[in-house]
Amino acid sequence: MRGVSVIAMILVFIIISAAFVVSLRHISSPGISAASNTTMNNTSYSSFELISSTFADGGPIPSEYTCDGSSGLSPALSIIGTPTETRSLVLIMDDPDIPQAVKDARGIDVFDHWVLFNIPPGTKEILEGDSVGTPGANSAGQNTYAAPCPPVQYEPSEHRYVFTLYALDEELPLKIGASKHNVLAAVQGHIIAQAQITGRYKRK
Repeated sequence: MRGVSVIAMILVFIIISAAFVVSLRHISSPGISAASNTTMNNTSYSSFELISSTFADGGPIPSEYTCDGSSGLSPALSIIGTPTETRSLVLIMDDPDIPQAVKDARGIDVFDHWVLFNIPPGTKEILEGDSVGTPGANSAGQNTYAAPCPPVQYEPSEHRYVFTLYALDEELPLKIGASKHNVLAAVQGHIIAQAQITGRYKRK
């Protein structure tokens, strides 16, 4: 009987020790820590937004901000909820609906209308017709805003113009005139948050 009691005590000790080791592993698991941080970050960045007083998301862009307008000004944009650890912002506007003829002629898949990088993180507004940060090159080879101008002879005659804003944890080591390709390559691994708004335009 005494031998049975000793064996039982040994078994109890082994079970308690095993449970303690598992508990320690669970507490120190880097995977669990990373998952918790990801959840917190996603929550804190959900308020990061890009909006415009010029057009609603998914709505039409007024003609005055296109090639049909007399001015061809860039639309007003507002930036909301930039993460506190942001070191710079990037804004890219492109058109994914360019016709195949243009794709073949230029060797591109989308037309880049506007590229801005190293925008100061405290920027709240990009005023109508204004520019901030460092300008990159659009698909016409100019370091400016290229107004929407969808060709009427091709379908779809109405194009989407996608404005994408990136919050980064560093400034980009690029110079004026960098292409969108260069900018997107440089932001890899440095994106904290991203926001987007889309406008539409069809020439009359």
